[in-house]
Amino acid sequence: MDEATRAKRYHRTGRILGVAGFVVDLALLLFLMFSGWSVALRAFAEHLVSRPSLSLLIYLALFGLIFEVPGIPLAYVKGYWIEHRYGLSNLTFTGWIKDELKGMAVGGALAALGMEFIYWTMRRWAAHWWIISAAAFMAFFILLANVAPVLLFPIFFKFKPVEDSNLTERLLELTRRAKTRVRGVFEWKLSEKTKKANAALVGLGNTRRIILSDTLLEKFDADEVEAVLAHELGHHVHHHVFRGMVVQTLMTFLGFYLANACLLHWGAALGFQGLADYANLPLLILVGTGLSVILLPGVNVHSRWLERQADAYAIEAIPNRSAFITSMEKLAELNLAERQPPAWIEFIFHSHPSIKKRIAFAERAR
Repeated sequence: MDEATRAKRYHRTGRILGVAGFVVDLALLLFLMFSGWSVALRAFAEHLVSRPSLSLLIYLALFGLIFEVPGIPLAYVKGYWIEHRYGLSNLTFTGWIKDELKGMAVGGALAALGMEFIYWTMRRWAAHWWIISAAAFMAFFILLANVAPVLLFPIFFKFKPVEDSNLTERLLELTRRAKTRVRGVFEWKLSEKTKKANAALVGLGNTRRIILSDTLLEKFDADEVEAVLAHELGHHVHHHVFRGMVVQTLMTFLGFYLANACLLHWGAALGFQGLADYANLPLLILVGTGLSVILLPGVNVHSRWLERQADAYAIEAIPNRSAFITSMEKLAELNLAERQPPAWIEFIFHSHPSIKKRIAFAERAR
């Protein structure tokens, strides 16, 4: 089987599994909402403890269990079996389980914190809860982007300063030309989990740093590493981080506004006892999910436009423009990228232009 066929099958399988997971979650949400189970779970939690914040925790634990158990087979196939079948994973089964448990712990804690805050604002400020919650969520997203490199990423990956001082200085010079301050250049031990390669400029303000996967450092020469980082710097030069925050803010406020409207309109008919009845959580999630699905193609069109701008900056910023093309070729090979996906797939699902389009763009620019 040639690389193009393998990539096509790999990504098609991933999309099928992703859609299957979405359908399962959607069915569970609808079942909980219309069968009365969500109300029953809330009643059970309140029977155990009367304090709203504690009973909500019990409800969330049961709610999460209902979704996690049916999702285990899909998570295994998508996250472990497929990656090994196509020769992309270095994770042992034990390592995969550990990562899944850590992800559930971190994700569950953050989700519980968010839900506690939302329903607290509903109890305190019923008329304006959605404005307060949306503003607080955006502030939290910004805080998370700042602390993630030092608090969250080390839970899942190991990092150390890049040992090649010449490469480090070369990349730091690139950041200085882009007027972007970073805290350092770090090697990202990605090979413990995957054969894929990646690089990123992560963090905000005093935590912003360059991270380069060890797989990238092993397979790419200095010119190609510089090309990959130049693309990431292009996002900062063109203020894409700020643009992304603006888009995220608009979507967040719109989502909370629609959630409030739907809860007020349908809450009583579905048996919910007011806004602050956390049995309405399935409806809250359905509104957010529906909005995300509707906006997904538009968000990805915008994202591909930003990626094209970052590519253009990278091609102009590096002395060896052919390194951009060879870096794209190597990334496609290591990550088993679908070089030319069907147009409708790219339009709906892809946040980046296809590898073939990015290379063609670089060749025209050169």
